[in-house]
Amino acid sequence: ADVGAPKQGDSVSALNAFRKTLLDPRASRAQKQLALRFTIHLVGDLHQPLHAGDGTDRGGNDLKVQFFYENSNLHRVWDSQMIDRRQLSYSEWSEWLGNKISAEQAKEWATPDPSVWIEESTQIRDTIYPDGTNLGWDYLYTHLPTATERLQQAGIRLAAYLNNLYNK
Repeated sequence: ADVGAPKQGDSVSALNAFRKTLLDPRASRAQKQLALRFTIHLVGDLHQPLHAGDGTDRGGNDLKVQFFYENSNLHRVWDSQMIDRRQLSYSEWSEWLGNKISAEQAKEWATPDPSVWIEESTQIRDTIYPDGTNLGWDYLYTHLPTATERLQQAGIRLAAYLNNLYNK
């Protein structure tokens, strides 16, 4: 069962604080740059299902696994290892991800509301915990399409969030 947001705050409260900085005419350029960097990071984080943790295992960090015979944890598998397994550069990933988004998908996904992203991640989170601890090809091919779609959605939604922020 979910136990709620951590006492130091959650991503939504952080996004709201950064939103205020980005819209504050008195904020310095450096403050706005930092706020924008964190906003970009948080929008991505909210699309990684384990960032919508249930409060029991530090978002999968406490679940130790072997990913292709390498010691890891479930969070790291989702944060980077499944993606890195494809051995594409950032620019190759960006191009590949962008080319696979239809206009209809982009329109459907373009919600600037973080609560929607969190709800989706929560639903996905509950389907990605493995039965065992030795993860390999079966796990990768079962879950990589979901991880890929979440990356695509994060990109579309970052644009929607920033457009909404600046009323564009």
